[in-house]
Amino acid sequence: MDPLILFLCTGFVSMSAALSAGQLNKLADADKPAFMQSRNGAVMVIMAGNLGALTLIGALAYGFRLLEWWIPLSSVFLSFPAISLGITQRLLGDRVNLFLMLPLTLVSIGLLYHFW
Repeated sequence: MDPLILFLCTGFVSMSAALSAGQLNKLADADKPAFMQSRNGAVMVIMAGNLGALTLIGALAYGFRLLEWWIPLSSVFLSFPAISLGITQRLLGDRVNLFLMLPLTLVSIGLLYHFW
């Protein structure tokens, strides 16, 4: 698999999952979805955000190792947040985006491990 494609896909889904989890955690208690009203739901969202952040760090390490330095740097500060916040979270909402990106983040962990 091409390192650029792998980096872009894994970095995007992991950042999108982390950003969605962060947005859900920032909601007021009255505005939180029903699954977050329990302690287990809130912990699940926090753990999903942490998993996304750690996968993003792994994707960045992979990108810096195999690509030019400016590609991962510009992607993490410009492209990934712009696409995630501007497109996917607005179209899908934070909750659906998190539940869509979390399984893709788990697949990304396996792909990064396999192709590293």
